[in-house]
Amino acid sequence: MAEEMTSRERCLATIRHQPHDRVPVDLHNFMMTVAHIDLPPERLFQDGGLLGEAQLAAWRRFGHDMLLVENGTAALAEACGCKVTYLKGSAPVIEKPLLADLSEVDKLKKPDPWNAPLTKATLEATRFLLDQIGDRVYVMGRADQGPFDLACMIAGPVPVLTAMGLGDRDDELFALLDYTSDAYIHYAQIYKEMGCPGTSLGEAQCSPDVISPKMFEKYCLPYGKKVVQALQSDDFALAYHTCGNTTKIIGKMAETGARILEFDYKCDKTVAKRETAGKTTLLGPIDPSGVLHQGTVDDVERACREAIEVLAPGGDFILGPGCALPPSTPPQNIDKLIECARLYGAY
Repeated sequence: MAEEMTSRERCLATIRHQPHDRVPVDLHNFMMTVAHIDLPPERLFQDGGLLGEAQLAAWRRFGHDMLLVENGTAALAEACGCKVTYLKGSAPVIEKPLLADLSEVDKLKKPDPWNAPLTKATLEATRFLLDQIGDRVYVMGRADQGPFDLACMIAGPVPVLTAMGLGDRDDELFALLDYTSDAYIHYAQIYKEMGCPGTSLGEAQCSPDVISPKMFEKYCLPYGKKVVQALQSDDFALAYHTCGNTTKIIGKMAETGARILEFDYKCDKTVAKRETAGKTTLLGPIDPSGVLHQGTVDDVERACREAIEVLAPGGDFILGPGCALPPSTPPQNIDKLIECARLYGAY
């Protein structure tokens, strides 16, 4: 039976709290899309044309509603001046922090995303996908990472977390977070001008698994609000991504104003629904490793049905993995994820 809406229409209606035919499906699958390509990783992740073609092939294979276009978490940090290590069989990572000390924040330069390898590749891949299928599919070019995660990459997580704990270098921390917020806004603005309907900011280090809810409110929430207020508009949505057990902060995450909250399987789904209903759209929360990668199709179906039963009533829900899928995730498990949205997620 033909579906009532295109994928783009379905995602937009969900995010805007409007009627739609069924729960949309997102795939956080950038590693899966290139797992079969035997190239040196520095060539693979710097080739926007190849990344775009790989995402397009995955969409043709699975038919998901939302494409999250990226090449890992190191892209914006590289554009800010960090050195990158390219790993075989995995995403690029930051080699070491850029700053030797927080006192060096004033030395940081504005990033130039079109002239840094990883950001340039993601921009090119996103532009290609918008040209190919952007009228039918929700294509999200990811301007990862968010202000706090980017600060931890540039200055190092240990110096940042130590300064937070001691509370004696807040002026320098806030200066760094202002810089990373502005860097993120500058990068994300390119996707907005390109015609993307939305982008995402990854803030894994803001998780209660890493810092306390009190620290989240002081060092993460204000800058999440800053970037959302600077970028979000009627035709451009922001997705706020935090890993781990976000049960204690999911309501605060909604206070950023982001139209989408990407949340993980550790978060209590009932609490998430209660704290965010009518305020934002939840995206997730299927376990990418334990269920989608290592589980059976029956495991996937059980997890998806449970998530849909709790999170889908009233709308405001996009089904997908809570974080990035491992490259060797079985295709049959992805098929089952999408099948569940169509079978059990109809309104």
